[in-house]
Amino acid sequence: MANRSSEAVLQNIDWVLVLLYLVLVTMGWFNIYAAVYNEEYKSIFDTSQSYGMQLVWIVTSLFIAFAILVIDGEFFPKFAYVLYGAFIFLLIVVIFAGVEVKGSKSWIGVGGFRIQPAEFAKFATNLAIAKYLSNINIKFEKLSTKLIAAALFAVPALIIILQNETGSALVYASFILVLYREGLSGNILVMGLVMVLLFIAALLVDEGVLSIILAVIAGCSFFFIRFKLNNALIVGGILLASVAFVYTVDYAFVNVLEPHQKKRINVLLGKEVDLKGAGYNVNQSMIAIGSGGLIGKGYLNGTQTKYNYVPEQSTDFIFCTVGEEWGFVGSTIVLGLFVLLLLRLIFLAERQRSTFSRIYGYGLASIIFFHLAINIGMTIGLAPVVGIPLPFFSYGGSSLWSFTILTFIFVRLDAYRFQILR
Repeated sequence: MANRSSEAVLQNIDWVLVLLYLVLVTMGWFNIYAAVYNEEYKSIFDTSQSYGMQLVWIVTSLFIAFAILVIDGEFFPKFAYVLYGAFIFLLIVVIFAGVEVKGSKSWIGVGGFRIQPAEFAKFATNLAIAKYLSNINIKFEKLSTKLIAAALFAVPALIIILQNETGSALVYASFILVLYREGLSGNILVMGLVMVLLFIAALLVDEGVLSIILAVIAGCSFFFIRFKLNNALIVGGILLASVAFVYTVDYAFVNVLEPHQKKRINVLLGKEVDLKGAGYNVNQSMIAIGSGGLIGKGYLNGTQTKYNYVPEQSTDFIFCTVGEEWGFVGSTIVLGLFVLLLLRLIFLAERQRSTFSRIYGYGLASIIFFHLAINIGMTIGLAPVVGIPLPFFSYGGSSLWSFTILTFIFVRLDAYRFQILR
């Protein structure tokens, strides 16, 4: 019976998704080698170097992937809440007993290694959301359902913020896209976009001047809508909320953010120029990508790489290695592979016979998309530097293991699609 089950799993595995995973992981490994290349250490298998250790992470990830594939498909929906609770507990433990790295207390030491629970909590959160929303008694139209679903990803995000790991916490906002697929009003997404624009405007324009501009916009809106008491109350309420939000942003920026965080935001918005401090990483990254031109300088020939101009080049800024050595063509190929991965995930999610598997698939696609957009945005100066790795490319065991678990749980669920899951 076990053999038949294993054979069925192998027959139903989506090998296109597995192949995309293997190609991206392999390309990431070679780019890590290029990012820290030193002629004194020529062997890519040298485990005393980061690229050698990345190979260890890759091999162990393959074992993890295989272990997930042989687990019964019912395991994940049955134990979704248990896994979620376990990782919430672990995230809390990290606050009190974690190892501090670069000002962030989000790591746990295991022997000679460190792991970051915030990375692994993503798959547990994805499972919990899929489990909750796929419950046959749940009606997404109810406000309480939306609030509980939002709380499932807001709770780990808030705990991670307490670890001073803002970048990892931001990733949990990607689950909003999952709720949108399940029926969340598009008005919520529009409201979120407006809040982002207001946030940026509040940092660029004096709050008093911005409040006057908002009042003028509110007044002009009456030319496009019928002047009724209800409409006036709605416009007035939106105006008051917007002005309150603007002053809240200003207060938080001045009194809550750390000096280095303020510096990064000001540099990103162009309010300050600090090419030797807060803006150094991004500036060097853009120089590296721009210097690659159309076809790049060639593998292992990146001058920005060889002379260590870009800090964290094998982790957060790994994409600038692609841009410098592979050029525009190579960068387009890498982005194309990620787009193919995302499209494949959406296609697989839509063909699922169970709501649980579909929601999980969209959660995986949303997480990868968010990581991809923010990480590449960081390297080209369009997003703040918040320490979000590029999936399958950036150096690090926690990141690679996390994305491997996320991906192969879905591979397993997809292979199990011919049996009914709640």
